[in-house]
Amino acid sequence: MNGRDGGMEGWRDEVRETRAVHPPIPPSLLPCRCGCTPPTQPDNFPPMSARTIQLVLHYDGADFAGWQRQPDARTVQGVLETVLERLCGGPVPVLGAGRTDAGVHARGQAAGVRVPEKWDAARLRRALNALLPDDLWVAEAFDMRSDFHARYSATARRYSYAVGLDDAARSPFRRRWEWAYPRALRRDLLHAAAAALVGEHAFRAFAVRGTAPETDSHRCQVRAAEWLERPGGLRFEIEANRFLHHMVRFLVGTMLDVGSGRRPPDDVPRLLEAPDNSEVSPPAPPHALCLERVRYPTDLYLSNA
Repeated sequence: MNGRDGGMEGWRDEVRETRAVHPPIPPSLLPCRCGCTPPTQPDNFPPMSARTIQLVLHYDGADFAGWQRQPDARTVQGVLETVLERLCGGPVPVLGAGRTDAGVHARGQAAGVRVPEKWDAARLRRALNALLPDDLWVAEAFDMRSDFHARYSATARRYSYAVGLDDAARSPFRRRWEWAYPRALRRDLLHAAAAALVGEHAFRAFAVRGTAPETDSHRCQVRAAEWLERPGGLRFEIEANRFLHHMVRFLVGTMLDVGSGRRPPDDVPRLLEAPDNSEVSPPAPPHALCLERVRYPTDLYLSNA
């Protein structure tokens, strides 16, 4: 994830990847206010003089089939590209910092776009929010240096996972965004399991097989991992330089099994040495996971809106 160069070449590589795999989305599957048709795939890239902007996105993932553009599915990337094509008069590829799965939410997903020079960050944010559907909102927009790349320039990402422990966690006003967990949990075991994650480790046991190249080390530098009390339950927060597919959900599922006594207390440190995911607990459900923030070097920012 962090081994490729950013800038225009990294941008072009990523656009080629998504363009090769995912054809345009039928307009009937993109219910947004603007009523416009989905973007066609670009044959050319925006000129080098185009303005580079970072969008910080909030979205409720319940009605999205994830971030990445897919055939016959409504996705965050697809909806954004539809609206941007209307605003800019042509296809505008949107590159995300991470590809959240179906049902996963975001309060800080970062996306990079290159748009015509007339669109500064403030103006583009206002125009997008006037047309985007209710479950997708541009919280901030930043003018960035031309070599900014939403994925490869990122230095850290932070996720949270909400667990409900009281009876009201099953309320329809809460269960959409948290996992109503049915078992009692020992906080001391959860804290010990989270502490074991901090540092650099190979997370092969906590990733979906085959989603990373065999040559990938699966090593991630975890800078913070902790369980926090919140009204009605707990919240797990983790920040790392990179995340593997389903990594946070595997971690949460395994730690909750440890905290509820279904697994031995030393299982998390042991699994960090495992060569594969054959012994990991099932992943926690996606609907309680949220991408909170993506960090970039400050010298990439030119302005904000």
